[in-house]
Amino acid sequence: MKSTLNQIEDIKNNGYSLDFSNVFNHAFENYKKIALYAGLILLIISIICSFLGGGILVSLYGVNHFNKEFFESLQNQQPEQTTFMIYMLVVVVLTAIFSPFTAGFLKMADCADKDETFNFSTVFTYYKSPYFSRIFIATLLIGFLSAFISIGFNLIGVTVIDTLLSLAISLFTSLTIPLIIFGNLNVTDAIKSSIIIVGKQPLILALLFIVAGIASVVGFIGCCIGVVFTIPITYSVKYAIYSAILNIENEDSIESIGQSDSE
Repeated sequence: MKSTLNQIEDIKNNGYSLDFSNVFNHAFENYKKIALYAGLILLIISIICSFLGGGILVSLYGVNHFNKEFFESLQNQQPEQTTFMIYMLVVVVLTAIFSPFTAGFLKMADCADKDETFNFSTVFTYYKSPYFSRIFIATLLIGFLSAFISIGFNLIGVTVIDTLLSLAISLFTSLTIPLIIFGNLNVTDAIKSSIIIVGKQPLILALLFIVAGIASVVGFIGCCIGVVFTIPITYSVKYAIYSAILNIENEDSIESIGQSDSE
């Protein structure tokens, strides 16, 4: 079997074919296997984070601080440039810290696709070496790039271009984490390879992600809590895209390759 980098080289030279209906059907079948379990995990984690976040804010400011007037002023208040920059950087760092957790849903999708057992601990699979450092750094680099672009265009008041560029960065780097966890690539190779792959079929991949996004938002209809059970379809779509383009090796065989594709 060709290594991931060899497959990327073939894609760079010859491209690849991708059928929208086949990929989405694969994703939907995979989603049905993980929807309930992944949804329950997201619900539990969301509740825990909400209580922790609320508890920290209340302990810092006091419960009387969060009244009707506070939320009305917060809604109408425009953040200062420094506050906006700090906010963006904090969001980037927090996203990078939680990125191995979201990568765990791709592992869950992989287990479901191969009819292997998965459980609650599966989503924490990549909080270990060497995956954590690669996922964290890759997410941090991509996040900082988007943040600096966003800050720059907000300073000059051109938010439309900021949004378009942010979406483009998100699309072209969307396969970075799958390339790290399934392809055993280092940070640089994963980002470059993601750009190469997406660059060959950007419209089809964008459409797949858009449909997945719309499907995940369906959870807000009727009961907002249902969104935690529809969000997992985005991970199934990303997994289906990756598996349709590249071979996914078993983790044991990846680790036996050595350090050829690692950092």
